[in-house]
Amino acid sequence: MKKFLLSLVGLGVVVLVVLLAFAFWPTHTRALQAAPEAQQAALIEKGRYLADAGDCTACHTAKGGQPFAGGLPIASPIGTLYSSNITPDKVSGIGAYSLDDFDRAIRHGIAANGSSLYPAMPYPAYAKISDDDLRVLYAYFMHGVAPVNAENRGNDVSWPLSMRWPLAIWRKVFAPQPDAVAFKADGYKDAQVARGAYLVQGLGHCGSCHTPRAVTLQEKALDESSPVYLSGGPVIDGWLAVNLRGNPADGLGNWSAEDIVATLRSARSATHAVLGGAMGDVVVHSTQHLNDGDLQAVAAYLKTLPASERQVSSFKADPATAKALAAGEEGSRGAELYVDNCSACHRTNGQGYERVFPKIAGNSSVLSEDPVSMIRLVLAGSKLPATATAPSELGMPAWRMSDEEVAQLLTFIRSSWGNQAPAVNAAQVKQLRDTLPKESPAVSRTDIAKP
Repeated sequence: MKKFLLSLVGLGVVVLVVLLAFAFWPTHTRALQAAPEAQQAALIEKGRYLADAGDCTACHTAKGGQPFAGGLPIASPIGTLYSSNITPDKVSGIGAYSLDDFDRAIRHGIAANGSSLYPAMPYPAYAKISDDDLRVLYAYFMHGVAPVNAENRGNDVSWPLSMRWPLAIWRKVFAPQPDAVAFKADGYKDAQVARGAYLVQGLGHCGSCHTPRAVTLQEKALDESSPVYLSGGPVIDGWLAVNLRGNPADGLGNWSAEDIVATLRSARSATHAVLGGAMGDVVVHSTQHLNDGDLQAVAAYLKTLPASERQVSSFKADPATAKALAAGEEGSRGAELYVDNCSACHRTNGQGYERVFPKIAGNSSVLSEDPVSMIRLVLAGSKLPATATAPSELGMPAWRMSDEEVAQLLTFIRSSWGNQAPAVNAAQVKQLRDTLPKESPAVSRTDIAKP
């Protein structure tokens, strides 16, 4: 027995030594040549556009803070991370970064001091950014962004998860090497779809939220070669990252390319959805600034993705609910709650009002297998962001209901007008309610009446 235990200890020591060697073995990257100085002015403007496409502002600008000065809290499974200062300040920012330093951070997840970045920085997706686009981004951040002296805030991650060296192992096991995943446009049916794939998989890093993750927290797929890519991701701040594949109920199967473009441009579409929460921020800071060609390319690519294998919910239009409610027939407590609290905006036929209040009948978020987003919406409300093409900030108020009432309301909504999605129970509502901040909801009932 003693020899067996000594053997186990010896094996553990060997494994630890191998892991440490793997973690500290240097990662070599090929050197890039900077763009000529004479081209800087043109590069800066192009870089500004690419930074919008990469949604850099949303993560690296704290509420009320200076652009790109960092400090935004980001919830993660291991604790709260705070985004870093990426202005060209030479002391607290990235002003001393060479092009190679910038490349290692963006595409490899390695800071200038050699430490590994937490994958909240989506370098597994950014690995697909081309050399040319990387040079352009570097020119913008070095010469088109105002330097801000703002020290980076330490992360709220408890030991031992706060140790950085295990991140090097994670990075080397799970993060792709840029040369290995260099984007190949000729793998797509036409140039438009290829451009959309490049934006979605790389700069847009859509998979970082909309692709499920393994227990070791890496994305289960980085492109459409796997059917789980963009099939719906984790819950972020109480919102579920929805399925972007071709599922007709809880995906984009019944969306047209025009619906997708309109939603990315204005956070709302005529027939399907309005966006709030984290995705509303993406529209405000990123996608509304993309040109029509790129938005159409993103939509064209997303429409090539077939339905994911798992399809729990379905929709087949049924007028029975609308007829019953119009006749004053409320056959359940859920129906009563809907008529009293929801029908003024979403109507008794569940069709809502175009580009203002979304329809509920056949709504892909309503039909999601996991009802967490709908629960959060009822408990805390949400505000539709103002965009250049749709400047009105409309909102949904938080409703004062018990856990059981929320469950009954949502069960009614998810099983009416032809919706066929799993029922909601009070335990699910309580679980989410306990995680929400105790502060005032995002939208009050008085806010809803404001223009």
